[in-house]
Amino acid sequence: MPYEFKIEKTQHPKPKPDPDTLKFGKAFTDHMFIMDYAEGEGWHDGRIVPYAPLSLDPAAAVLHYGQAMFEGLKAYRTPSGKIQLFRPYKNAERVRATNERMCMPDVEPELFVGAIKALVSVERDWIPTKPGTSLYIRPFIYADEAFLGVHAAHHYKFVIICSPTGPYYDTPGGQLSATSIFVEENYVRAVKGGTGFAKVGGNYAASLKAQAEAAAKGCEQVLWTDAIEHRYVEEIGTSNAFFVIGGEVITAPLLGTILPGVTRASVIELLKKWGVPVSERRLLVEDAVTAAKEGRLDEVFASGTAAVISPVGRLVFKDDSLTVGDGGVGRLARRLYDELYGIQTGGKPDELGWTVEVN
Repeated sequence: MPYEFKIEKTQHPKPKPDPDTLKFGKAFTDHMFIMDYAEGEGWHDGRIVPYAPLSLDPAAAVLHYGQAMFEGLKAYRTPSGKIQLFRPYKNAERVRATNERMCMPDVEPELFVGAIKALVSVERDWIPTKPGTSLYIRPFIYADEAFLGVHAAHHYKFVIICSPTGPYYDTPGGQLSATSIFVEENYVRAVKGGTGFAKVGGNYAASLKAQAEAAAKGCEQVLWTDAIEHRYVEEIGTSNAFFVIGGEVITAPLLGTILPGVTRASVIELLKKWGVPVSERRLLVEDAVTAAKEGRLDEVFASGTAAVISPVGRLVFKDDSLTVGDGGVGRLARRLYDELYGIQTGGKPDELGWTVEVN
């Protein structure tokens, strides 16, 4: 049964940004979606209203105890003019897992996707058409009940905002570009039993210190290792990591410490479809370093919503700076990017039924 939401159109529409100068997450559309939750009443009063600041009581639980979550996905306009989302029900699955971990109210997948579709339909004129651009969608939920005390809140807000976004890569034409990663052996991103698998802001705040130190060493991203031994590969920055050694693609298993990425799942499904050996298993950093020194580390890349595929050309481990493959964009990374981006934007057929149309 489709959900219906009240719509209040803005009386002061903003000028659309120049598609040639769009940056990631800098501009925002005219409207946003808001819905309230109250214990005993459930989710209610879903509405699309003009984009505006949110009001919070100084004692709001989210400010003191961090009860909040967020998601991220994109809408694309195809060459035929159709608007489509990429696997939004996978995001809906992750919302449910995150909310359960954070003691926040469940959101039915049809409500989650229905709210996104309703807002994107209102904001359809904000979807850029220039290659490499899209409409980034940021749903988030937070506890806005005013109280001081460590317990789950009884009132929440579900909000969705949208941002017309340019290519993630700050290179000519927004093309794929190899990055460098620093192997982190001191700071911890997530532990088993924690919130590593959940899409919560605290995971990202905890990563900023290591990211700053990696940048000081000339690297764009951090390669996170496990929290216990600091010996096993986990994630690259905020993205899932893939290592290609001897023709086998290896990615860390979902054991509660890494995010179950939608792009990660899509990469694995495509590789299996193509007959490329792919394993979800633990990989020792030492084995990856040895493979790089022996010329057997063919490729490293990260996957995520923002960039789709991020190739890695250099691996920094202790005092070693190691070249991955030929230091550029690997063949498999390129193929995966072209296929995924092609499906997302309608340039390639969606044989796996991953896209959802917005009317």
